[in-house]
Order: sequence, then C-alpha cells, then structure tokens
Amino acid sequence: MSDIPTPHITAGKNDFAKTVLMPGDPLRSKFIAENFLENAKLVNDVRGVQGYTGEYHGRRVSVMASGMGMPSIGIYSYELFNFYGVENIIRVGSAGAVADGLKIGDVILALGACTNSSYAAQYGLPGTFAPVASYKLLAEAVNASVKLGIDCRVGNVFSSDMFYDDSNSLSAWRKMGVLAVEMEAAALYMNAARSGKNALCICTVSDCPFTGESCSASERQNSFVNMIKLALEII
Repeated sequence: MSDIPTPHITAGKNDFAKTVLMPGDPLRSKFIAENFLENAKLVNDVRGVQGYTGEYHGRRVSVMASGMGMPSIGIYSYELFNFYGVENIIRVGSAGAVADGLKIGDVILALGACTNSSYAAQYGLPGTFAPVASYKLLAEAVNASVKLGIDCRVGNVFSSDMFYDDSNSLSAWRKMGVLAVEMEAAALYMNAARSGKNALCICTVSDCPFTGESCSASERQNSFVNMIKLALEII
C-alpha cells in the first residue's frame, strides 16, 4: 500500500519540489505562489491548506501552508519529509518580539527553538532535546541577507503551545536571551532531525507583546516580502 496520498495531502509522488516554503496562512501560500513563482500549479487543497509547485529563477520550488501551532506543522512537515521526499522546509511566518531592540518588521533567523511543548516526548530520549536549525540553510540565509541588504537577527526563539498564555512567561524567556515568540519552529526542527532532513525558521516581527505594538495588514504584507525573498534566495 502506497504512503501517498496521505490523510492530509493528496498530491502525487513527484508533485513537490525538494524545497518547500511553509507559511502558516494558506492565503499567504497562495500569495507567494502567485507573486513569486512562475508556472505555479496547485498540488494540494485538502482542508483548504493550499500547496503549490512552480519555479523561481529556473529552480523548482514548492510552497504549502502549515496551519497554526506545532501539532499542525508537525503533521504537514512529517508527511512532506517522510512520504514526499522533501529535503528542506523553510518556515516563513510571523513572531512577537521578546528581546529588547527588536521592532516591527525585523527579520529573525531562528538558530534554536525553546519550547513549552511536550512534542519531544514521543522520542523517549533520556534527557532534553535542543531543536536547532540546519546549519547549511542557516549559513546560506545569513549570506543571502548580506547580499540582499536585509538586516537579520540570529538567535533563539520560543515556540509556544499557547497564543493566550495566563502564565505571562515571556519575561522569563526574555531573561534567557530569547529573541521572539512563535508557535511552530520547535516541532519543525524536531521532525527534520528525526527524518535526517533540513529545516529553517525565518520570522518577521509582527507585534511586540511588551509594548502592545502591532503592524497593520499592509505593513505586515510589505515586511513579509523581505522574508520571502530571503527564503527563496537560498533554495
């Protein structure tokens, strides 16, 4: 019995490129396909989670949404890595600023991903696993940021299982040098490690929880463009 189609992806065996960009929002997946890729073809639309494959400067690339949170990206990245032969997944998403000095629109390369999730419990490890980016993709992203003139901060992010968090824990993570909070990177990094594949999370600061600042829809779209260009430069 074939592993594909999966319960969540109906694409054919060779429908995905070796590198997949993964925003959280299905509509942002559509935006990337329509504005950055040539000859983009819809290859998945199960539950409205749109996936496309096309070309960028002659290189084959795919983009598919992850949905929100670690359980969701955990499903989609697992199936892409293990059933569809995808080698690299680059998350392109939003994050809330935690560290001092970050402002709306800043781009963050997630070197590591702290988390309050129990996602790693499935591996039965005799200790605590540290989810980290693939160095190859991270190094290429740093070099590409210089080439494109895009300022980036590199460091730890906090992948939270909660958007509305009564514990007000961000101050504690701030003391540990965490740059920003998001909700997917840790699970993506763990799936990549377990599958022997590569992953990188690139985030744009869309809000500042400590100050209450947040960007408008138009500002969010413009700042996210830099992040998308950076991701596409390293495929």
